[in-house]
Amino acid sequence: MTITSSTLASRAMGRELRRLRIAKGIGQSQAARVAELSPQSIGRLEEGQNTRITSFQINALCDAYAASDDERRVVLDLAREARAAREGKTGWWRAYLDNFTEDFNHYLALEEAAAQITSWSVSTLPGLLQTSEYRRAIAWAEAPNAPAEEIEKRIEWATKRQARLAAPDFTAEIFLSEGVLRSQVGGRGVMKNQACHLAGVSEMPNVSIYVVPFDARSIVGLLAGPFTFIEFPPLPHSKSTESPIIYVEGYAGDLYLERAEEIERYQRALAEIRRVSLDQGNSREFILAVAREYGE
Repeated sequence: MTITSSTLASRAMGRELRRLRIAKGIGQSQAARVAELSPQSIGRLEEGQNTRITSFQINALCDAYAASDDERRVVLDLAREARAAREGKTGWWRAYLDNFTEDFNHYLALEEAAAQITSWSVSTLPGLLQTSEYRRAIAWAEAPNAPAEEIEKRIEWATKRQARLAAPDFTAEIFLSEGVLRSQVGGRGVMKNQACHLAGVSEMPNVSIYVVPFDARSIVGLLAGPFTFIEFPPLPHSKSTESPIIYVEGYAGDLYLERAEEIERYQRALAEIRRVSLDQGNSREFILAVAREYGE
């Protein structure tokens, strides 16, 4: 199977244009006529491949797709980022989220497109597994002066995001350091409910949760830090496979890695984390034991 590689911005722009086209019920041939491109070029564009397209053509597509002003701005911003990357005008810092438009959450777009995510957490739970109370405690810590209604909107948004776990074409493999379970986010009551929720989610057929206890004889996970390995299904046009992406969440900015040597390094770290983790059954028992401790 062919593996495709392109800039993050090109891949994001392609997904947005494909989403807008399908939402409008327009085929690739009709889109090609609008942009004065071949249907093959539209296919390559939507798959994030190196396709020359002007801002005029993008605007024509957005007109045909009835894109909103915000949607149009997102696509144009991503197109500018993609052009800059092709021309070698970007440096390593361009991997950070703050270089993308504020109206576009790059990680959520990747999560929505993913066939599988494999994550490693050392301090807090990944958003897909957080209860509302746990997420609320984090939100107040992140923005202590935010209005209460803004915090509640974040909770509502996070809850809707968790519907991804129920998708039949999506799987999640979650590795948790024991420290994630021991850090009292929101207090003992919140953590008890959170641990019980984790145990319940671990029984879903497409979700696997593993615990790495403190006494595991490896520090590779601590050295690597938290990350998410994102894999994608075959592309709809060419049936080739996009290269995976490593997402590293940071306090001041988020990092996206897609070079082969970066992917291989994190794959080696993940193999070591998997080696020292408890199996699924023992991980679930460990989580339930922690829940009982919080209830004492």
